[in-house]
Amino acid sequence: MKRTSCEYIFWNLLPALRNKIAKSMINDFGLNQKEAAVKLGITPGAVCMYLSDKRGNIKIRDKKIINEIHVSAENIIKDENNDLIKETCRLCKIISSKGLFPFSNSKTIDKTGDLLLCKF
Repeated sequence: MKRTSCEYIFWNLLPALRNKIAKSMINDFGLNQKEAAVKLGITPGAVCMYLSDKRGNIKIRDKKIINEIHVSAENIIKDENNDLIKETCRLCKIISSKGLFPFSNSKTIDKTGDLLLCKF
């Protein structure tokens, strides 16, 4: 079964982004685990898993992406509508445009060799 890049992102990139955003919310902006969980729409236990690198522990070394994750954490904290989806999509587009995440694998390429991209 072929998988879209969004499905691959869901299982691989999304946990890594949540990991980095949760850490930024707590380390850079002083939120506690419960506050970060509310902003991220996850449980405090999930935040704990991210903080201990038991979930989403993919290394992101690109300085621009790290800075953009910090910006996203700040935007999510400040946004009364808590638009995590908008920020996640923004980060995903930046990362995929820079070719920093391995989207092209046999499960995300169609018969013509084209990547199955999300049109969101």
